[in-house]
Amino acid sequence: MTTTTPRPHTPLSTHITAWTVPALILGGFAFLSGIPIAILLFRSRLRWWTGALGLAYAVAMALWLLGPSTEPSLSKYLSPLATISFAALAALVAIAHHIRRP
Repeated sequence: MTTTTPRPHTPLSTHITAWTVPALILGGFAFLSGIPIAILLFRSRLRWWTGALGLAYAVAMALWLLGPSTEPSLSKYLSPLATISFAALAALVAIAHHIRRP
């Protein structure tokens, strides 16, 4: 007789939070994407992936706030290439939450 241990699953709220980040970035609310990123940093089991996303957000935020930019928002500060790259990294983190191994 074999017993199988149930595979630990990622809660639905974590999946929703992970998919909120690229939606906010592409929707023009890059500054507000820091809230779900912070939640992911505390709740996610994928520390390396969410850490990379948090680092990318922190670097973009620091460059915007500390640099000589006169842009009124983080979304307007980011170039189209940076926006796509940031959203792609966020989507990779969300996909990694779906296919992660226990």
